[in-house]
Formats: sequence, C-alpha cells, structure tokens
Amino acid sequence: MTSQVDRTPLYKPEWDYIDKTDLFAFTRADYARLGRQREVYYRERQADAVLSLLTAGEHEPTFGCQVNNYQHCLQSATMLHAEGFDEETVVVGLLHDVGFLACPDRHGAFAAELLGGFVSDENYWMLRHHQAFATFVAVDDEHPDRELPWHQWRGHPFAGWTSTFVNQFDQNAVDPSHPSLPLEFFEPMVRRIFSRSPKPLRLDA
Repeated sequence: MTSQVDRTPLYKPEWDYIDKTDLFAFTRADYARLGRQREVYYRERQADAVLSLLTAGEHEPTFGCQVNNYQHCLQSATMLHAEGFDEETVVVGLLHDVGFLACPDRHGAFAAELLGGFVSDENYWMLRHHQAFATFVAVDDEHPDRELPWHQWRGHPFAGWTSTFVNQFDQNAVDPSHPSLPLEFFEPMVRRIFSRSPKPLRLDA
C-alpha cells in the first residue's frame, strides 16, 4: 500500500477541484465543471504529451537497423516534406511509428487511434494498416509473390496511398546518411494538427 499523498496541483490555479473521491458521486454540475476544465487541459497539453511519446525514444539503441525509431520517424517526415506533401501528411509520417517501442505488435493501430480524430480517413486507414503493408519480404526470397497479409485489401480506395507511403517513405527511411530535419521544425505542425476539433471516435477498421 502506498503512503498518502497530497492532491495533485491544478493545471490552472483558478480552477476548482471536485471535492469528491468517487466519480459515481459526481453531480451534473460537477461533470459540467470538470468538462469545461478538461477541454482546455486537453487542448493545451495534448500536443506536448504526443511529442513526449516520440522524444522518449530519442536516445534508444537499435536492434539492428542503422538508425533508431526516433531517427526513422524524423527521416520519414523529412522525406514527405521534401516531396511537397501537406502538413497533415508530414505529421502522420512523423508519428506513424510513435508507438513502436511501447506497442510493437500493434503500433499501426496505436498511431491510428492517436491521430484518428485529427486526420483524414485516408491517413487514418493508412496508419492503421501500414504495418501489414510493411510485412517483410527478403530481397533474395525465392517466392516474393506469395500471398501476404495486405493482399486482402487489394482494390480498397486507400490501399494505393498506404502502399506508396510504405514503399517510398517508410521502409527506406533507415539511412544514417540521409539528412533529417530536427524535431523542432515539425513541432508547430504537430501543434496545429492537434489544435483541430477532434472527430468522433472511430470504431470501424
């Protein structure tokens, strides 16, 4: 059992605590006050939290690739920016593998849900499925045309963009000699994307 702790400081000193310790005891007025404060809290702090997820891996070692996941994400975003893609897509490239360390087997779905309320349906779908499209095929494989997981989405309207992203801005973004823009360059873009009014929760795949 942990020792008793003081109340966590409020984000804004003029805000009010809800002086109840059981959410089932909250009144409509309590929830209304909490909602007003929470809206500001998320609007002003969400982008910082997202950037912290990415920078947590800045100094991580690599398991074999010549750059770590942090550098991979910067390289992907730099390549998209150099090709003239819009700001949203550049941010999507920056964050497409943001969950790679904490959620490796489902990092595509992780990134999709992180960004899903703020990006297009096409970019949401790409994030959710890019992991399957990136299924490893060795250059010396004797059967490179074998059925792969992503083949089930042939003909899907967003499959083309997903394939383009994976082949041009993902699988080849592991080159230590490729110059990458610093995170500071992309930070204002991230903040603008997360300042958008979020879309409703998506429950479809």
